[in-house]
Amino acid sequence: MKAAIPCYYHLDVEVSSERTEQVRRILVAHLKHWGLAVLVEPVGYCTGVLLHAIEEHGADKRAVVEMWWNGQHLITAVSDRNRELPQRHYGPQGCLTQIAALSDGWGSCPSTDGKIIWFSRRVRAAEHARLSPGTPGPSLREALEAPRDVPAAALAGPPA
Repeated sequence: MKAAIPCYYHLDVEVSSERTEQVRRILVAHLKHWGLAVLVEPVGYCTGVLLHAIEEHGADKRAVVEMWWNGQHLITAVSDRNRELPQRHYGPQGCLTQIAALSDGWGSCPSTDGKIIWFSRRVRAAEHARLSPGTPGPSLREALEAPRDVPAAALAGPPA
């Protein structure tokens, strides 16, 4: 398998319900382009959940969505300008609980003007391997050596 080329994508978003679905489609296109179709569902869902939370609770509806692919992990981060997470995000049905269930790791940290929530997904080699035609094996005719030209008399044995 070829070595993966690191990829990065950045998107500034004005969050609304229509825009959330549009952002999801944009991320899906990038994941497919990077050969990461296996991550379309979890990344699309988790990003949608975070953008929906910003739409519902955020005073400032601007957000930034970023994705980093390093060849083994995809890290997706959503940052906004609201410093605090409402307590209901931590409950059993909260968005952070859902993200924790669908990711290999997640976290949040303050930024200079708000907060960043990130999650990561690991892609195993077999999941990321692109389907490509293999080198065809030799045909039966090429694989077997042709019999030598031996006179029939030599095959019959010594004269009696």
